[in-house]
Amino acid sequence: MAILGLDLGGTKLATAVFSLDGKLLHRDVTPLNGRTGNDVGTLIQDQVRKQLRTFTINSIGVSVPGISREKSGTVWAPNIPGWEDFPLLEVIREVAPVQSIAIESDRACSIFGEQWQGNAKDCKHAIFMAVGTGIGAGIVDDGRVVKGVDNIAGAVGWLALCRGFESKYKSCGCFEYHASGAGIPKLTKEILQADSTASSLRKINIEELTAYDVFDAYNDNDTIALKVISECVAFWGMAAANLISIFNPEMIIFGGGLFGPAVHLIKDIKAEASKWAQPISYTQVSFRPSALGGDAAVYGAGYLALKSI
Repeated sequence: MAILGLDLGGTKLATAVFSLDGKLLHRDVTPLNGRTGNDVGTLIQDQVRKQLRTFTINSIGVSVPGISREKSGTVWAPNIPGWEDFPLLEVIREVAPVQSIAIESDRACSIFGEQWQGNAKDCKHAIFMAVGTGIGAGIVDDGRVVKGVDNIAGAVGWLALCRGFESKYKSCGCFEYHASGAGIPKLTKEILQADSTASSLRKINIEELTAYDVFDAYNDNDTIALKVISECVAFWGMAAANLISIFNPEMIIFGGGLFGPAVHLIKDIKAEASKWAQPISYTQVSFRPSALGGDAAVYGAGYLALKSI
């Protein structure tokens, strides 16, 4: 017997098969290559069939980049055109005669993965802050994932961390605008336009600038990049402080694509959080990088499958 974990992202589908005792038996990554709508569903079906031919799969867990609607089995995934209300549970059931199929958000799966085989083992109160293209938080309180009324809880990219709403925050949220993989190039562009200081970043086409370009410049002590990343640290620290004050967790784990190049900044983020967080709660929390890196969500999907048996 084995369990299958699927991690769907905006650009790829990761697949992992685990034994019931948690041993990784197989892992694969398939790029979406621009697929949208039903074509992404077909890709998932193909990967499920492939694993069913090789392994005796007892249960399937799926991590999705958005909202999983438990009652209907549908998914809202803004990174995938045509997935406003995609019937993912039905699509998988068509090809998978297994005991159970469970679907959760990638942020929830990421903290599940860390609880199962990462840095949050034995933690009943832990938060995974995923910082990639967007920002989300998987929150486990007293051993249970916090879901909210429609499984939207943890959408921390919308945290209001600036006084005075601006229209630029409407599509992604204040926190995400300033400190996500998609937000950092926007912030850099604003600072480059307002600050005439020399910078290697001016040599890059502003429309092609990425967060990773900014981190490269930061590592070379570029003045503008230092200013941008300093602002990101402030936002990550304030957000962590808010989560500490609200949830009183044992641990906050930083993961996603930017942690990554930002992993060495965790000490600075913790220092920033100390200024804002409830002081007793702050002394009770540890800040950690993800032990599973980019595989946290697919491990979490495997754990979700195991729990659903």
